[in-house]
Amino acid sequence: MKAKLLAAVTMLAVAGCASQPADYATTLSAKDPKWRSADCTKARAEAANYAAQEKETLSVSAGLLLGPYGLGIAMAGKEHRAKMRKKFARDMHLKCSSKPLPASLASSADTAKR
Repeated sequence: MKAKLLAAVTMLAVAGCASQPADYATTLSAKDPKWRSADCTKARAEAANYAAQEKETLSVSAGLLLGPYGLGIAMAGKEHRAKMRKKFARDMHLKCSSKPLPASLASSADTAKR
């Protein structure tokens, strides 16, 4: 039982790690040559609307009401949303910045190449 609780708390902590793409877009340099590209402009526009488009998944409190499987479903939904935000920010970085990809946005395929 303690292991399941620890796993649930860990997943909840991981799910909150990825920031919103609009917040990440503000950290990129507007002086970068890629910033003015059509792909970057489109990515920044999508990032501005990302929060409104992101579908709400089952909350943790509602998951608790559904029993042991409901909590797992809620955590899996939050983890999936965090992964999608990370992928979106990674793609935006590649389109808008000439700098190397930060380690926090590197995928497992990128780290395997090194």
